[in-house]
Amino acid sequence: MLQNKTEIIDTPEIKVVASKGGTLAFLSGPINMDSSPAVRDQLLAIVRAANPKIVSIDLSGVTQFDSSGLATLIDALHTARTSKAQLTLRGLHGRLLHLFELTGILSLFNGSAEMSEPGLRKT
Repeated sequence: MLQNKTEIIDTPEIKVVASKGGTLAFLSGPINMDSSPAVRDQLLAIVRAANPKIVSIDLSGVTQFDSSGLATLIDALHTARTSKAQLTLRGLHGRLLHLFELTGILSLFNGSAEMSEPGLRKT
């Protein structure tokens, strides 16, 4: 007898809010080996199109993050620097914040990451 099973597939999403002050990209879902190529393409397009040249990436909704996610963000940072754009990170928390601190990736973003937990905001 077959049972109906509903499988929830956790897929990444990027929501973009553009304003006069810059572009904010909200990432949610898993950023991993399977999803990072598509996320990378979208992020690079966002960075290239940003006007003014300020892009913030909010990672507060990310559910999974691996080394391919790190590579994706480093590619976005390289593209931003090539385009003379500013790229910052927001919403780092818990294990994700620890990963960025441990790997030294946070320093590549000039310490410009805003943390989502109270008391952890860098200035």
